[in-house]
Amino acid sequence: MQISEQDIDSYAYERLVEAICALNWKGLSREDLIDVATAYYYFSVQFRENLEIACVQYPDDEKLRQLELGECNTDNLSPWPGVALPGEKLNHDEFMRRLLDLSPVDRHRRGCIDGIGRRYLDTIRRMDPDIRARSIASYEDGGLEKLFRAMLTAPDWDGALLQAFRHFLIQHIRFDEDPEQGHGALSRHLAPDDRILPLWQECKHLLVESVPALLS
Repeated sequence: MQISEQDIDSYAYERLVEAICALNWKGLSREDLIDVATAYYYFSVQFRENLEIACVQYPDDEKLRQLELGECNTDNLSPWPGVALPGEKLNHDEFMRRLLDLSPVDRHRRGCIDGIGRRYLDTIRRMDPDIRARSIASYEDGGLEKLFRAMLTAPDWDGALLQAFRHFLIQHIRFDEDPEQGHGALSRHLAPDDRILPLWQECKHLLVESVPALLS
């Protein structure tokens, strides 16, 4: 197999992001996509925790404070029917938690993913705080935008839960994509490297264990 210059120059975590984006998103059923939303809730919890860690480690970093205002206790996802009232401020992981209650779900299926999610959080919480803080730049400066665009290629978004999840994804692409004023610009100075690879490895594990159809 021929290796391109881009592959040589990129970090392993960046290549892993591409691999996650290349999973079988277009082949997911509506039920599979609900499982993705359930798994992603746990990712959103660790994202908020990592951002809080970054703000504690760099208390004078004004850019991180601005980023925190865009992710925590904010109304930039409000309103949304059944999830957030007009002007209501909430953390983005709380938005995800609420939207999971919008549609009836299989309790056994939800319980299995909740168990996977809790184990995922336990693993992340044992990682070095500095590495967790640096991961924010990899998420905000392109990583999650690519992942969200891949998720949005899934074919069936019918129902209140998935419409709310779709709103979450589209809004976050808007938050991240501006190269000068977006969330990526507020975090890229953290300069992530392959020390953060384990966080993306755990992200992939969370997704494919929760939604085996991604590997089809």
